[in-house]
Amino acid sequence: MDLEAIMPFIIIGIILIAVVVLFTFIPVMLWISALAAGVKVGIFTLVGMRLRRVVPSRVINPLIKAYKAGLDLNTNQLESHYLAGGNVDRVVDALIAAHRANIELQFERGAAIDLAGRDVLEAVQMSVNPKVIDTPFISGIAMDGIEVKAKARITVRANIDRLVGGAGEETVIARVGEGIVSTIGSSKTHAKVLENPDSISRTVLDRGLDAGTAFEILSIDIEDINIGKNIGAILQTDQAQADKSIAQAKAEERRAMAVAQEQEMLARVQEMRASVVEAEAEVPKALAEALRSGNLGVMDYMNYKNIDADTDMRDTIGKLSEDNNDDSNQ
Repeated sequence: MDLEAIMPFIIIGIILIAVVVLFTFIPVMLWISALAAGVKVGIFTLVGMRLRRVVPSRVINPLIKAYKAGLDLNTNQLESHYLAGGNVDRVVDALIAAHRANIELQFERGAAIDLAGRDVLEAVQMSVNPKVIDTPFISGIAMDGIEVKAKARITVRANIDRLVGGAGEETVIARVGEGIVSTIGSSKTHAKVLENPDSISRTVLDRGLDAGTAFEILSIDIEDINIGKNIGAILQTDQAQADKSIAQAKAEERRAMAVAQEQEMLARVQEMRASVVEAEAEVPKALAEALRSGNLGVMDYMNYKNIDADTDMRDTIGKLSEDNNDDSNQ
């Protein structure tokens, strides 16, 4: 087979390869869909997206959607947001929802909210349909010492202008909880809180707790309110117990001091007795010395012994009389 015979087949193969490469590298069907929808996108624009590693469908499909919704967007805006790591489709959906709800939202603002990590579509939906946040039971102590537990329901609406840099739901719940605690604490009795639970809502709303947050508080409703422990009585009981323990400790300290003083006095008595015994032991020595020196005669010594014996007899008689009196009393 000569070259002229196989040349048509070679040409057809080259054409087929070119068509396959064209349809693979260039999203022709996407280009046709854009043209059919009225969106003017050039082939070379799609080729440039491929070269910039941008998935064309992630940009062209949202662009078609925005065009059909009446939004004025271009490929450069969507492509730049895609390259920045944003969700192009979600931003376009949010812009369409805001446009339908007559909420002013520019593409730059929506893209900034999306890049900040917030769900811009959910924010727009929350602006149209406010969200309800339920708080857990929050405890506060009234002035009479009674614990009051309140559970609130917060209705908030997203503030699109403060979504970037604004605090989230946790901050709103914390601020509302702080307001509930302070309101209950400023009440003279827990009965007033039970009679007028709406006073908590009014007081909390007047404080402007949504400042600096990504939400606008529409209402705060007290969903449930309960009575807790008598904290005042518990504190008084604990204080009385502590005072009792202190008094007991002081009494024990005084008793220990008295016992120590008693032991000290007993020791002093024993010491004095020892001194007396020591002094009595010196008496015979003194008598002997007096007899040797002639200062004491024999008759004087005998008189001394008689007096000593008489004294012992008197002591013995006195002890017997005391014993008899004790026996008669018994």
